[in-house]
Amino acid sequence: MSVNTILMDFSVDPSTVKNESQVSQVCSNIENVLREHLTSLKTLTTVPFDADTLKLYSFDGGVAATLRVFNTGLITLNIEFLKAEAQESHLTFERTKVLEQKLRIVLKCYRSKLLPPIKRGAHIDVYILSSDDRLLEYDIDELVFEERTPYQKIQIVHSKSLGNMLVLDDLQNISEADLIYTETLMGRGVEDYRDKEIVILGGGDGALLYELLKEKPKEVIMLEIDEVVMKACAKYMRSICGDVLDKMSGPNYEIIVGDCTKAIDQYIKEGRKFDYVFGDLTDVPLSESPTGELWDFINKILCMSFKILKPDGKLMTHVIGSAAGDALKMYETQLMKLQPKVKFTTSHAFVPSFLEDWVFYQVFFDKDQ
Repeated sequence: MSVNTILMDFSVDPSTVKNESQVSQVCSNIENVLREHLTSLKTLTTVPFDADTLKLYSFDGGVAATLRVFNTGLITLNIEFLKAEAQESHLTFERTKVLEQKLRIVLKCYRSKLLPPIKRGAHIDVYILSSDDRLLEYDIDELVFEERTPYQKIQIVHSKSLGNMLVLDDLQNISEADLIYTETLMGRGVEDYRDKEIVILGGGDGALLYELLKEKPKEVIMLEIDEVVMKACAKYMRSICGDVLDKMSGPNYEIIVGDCTKAIDQYIKEGRKFDYVFGDLTDVPLSESPTGELWDFINKILCMSFKILKPDGKLMTHVIGSAAGDALKMYETQLMKLQPKVKFTTSHAFVPSFLEDWVFYQVFFDKDQ
């Protein structure tokens, strides 16, 4: 079962809703149209405010509606009803389009907008936020896997257009349609990984490890904290990770389960250096300033990564969507604080499951300093 919420808004001439009599006439006109589409309209309450009027209605079939008329000329109508996901509702999107069109004519409005039904409370959540907090709706039709570990909530869902998709703490991570993400992160065709020593921080879906091994590196070490992610992806995301997650090691790779910072600490003590460090961990957050627990973690990873990089090595990492310009600037500010000094280049890719353009950084020592 899910609750469908239909949102409509209309803009009329403010001079037509300036007094109580005008507002009453507008509400009456709207109610007459609603009666044509919904049966047994009942006005439950009317609440006058200084700048607007709010009315609550009920209809047969458990349908409720709120109408709000603002003296600025904005009118909002929200209709809500419980619907079994497998049943056809009398309030189809096509019928609500007709309702919106009739209201637009009756109200003589110069602008109107109808949003598709928002489905709330369903067992399968189809809504995920973009990197800059825009609401994205996916064509998810099945929950394939779900488990909550001490570290995060892990879901693998099926999308009609993207295939299986890994979702961690309600944020999309990678889908079967996202090879472009991995190839852009690793700079395929630009970077030469043959005979190189590489460490991956995170990367539990196995996609980066799988693609890097095709480049014939000397060794790849993957440091992933959550073994459940790997087991789920090995079973349900094999098209992106192949068989690399079936075993904890192979001829030229090793997977270590645990906190990556502890492993890096050990490499620092040993004086071990790598040609590439991949940051496949958390996104850079949206925040007013580069402070807080998540930024502390990001800065810690940056500092530690350059302590295990060879002089000509590179940190390859994803950051956030290109629409989050302030977050990108904050990240670059942190890069400029690193000692020894570093330089960076960036690359972009439109990632299908993110439904947005994503930004990747390649960071290396500034040899001019």
